Amino acid sequence: MKRMALAKKKSKASEYSLKKRAAAVHYVICVRNQDYPASLELRKIYTLVADNSATKLGLIRVIDESGEDYLYPEDYFMPIKLPRTLQRAVQLAS
Repeated sequence: MKRMALAKKKSKASEYSLKKRAAAVHYVICVRNQDYPASLELRKIYTLVADNSATKLGLIRVIDESGEDYLYPEDYFMPIKLPRTLQRAVQLAS
């Protein structure tokens, strides 16, 4: 019986871990801004906002220079993975 209870606990822990990862903030770096020079800065890190509908259309939603989230062409950005310390610094700066 202990094994079943232990397995159940691991299952809950796994669920929590997956939810936590899903809520993680993701970042992209701007590599093109030809059509949006006032809204996007080249080589700047932007916070990505999940939007499955936009992704299907080849667009991504980012928080731009206005501080609001807008849709932009996906090929204007490259995804990046930041170390935790850098993630915290970026979050504090925004």
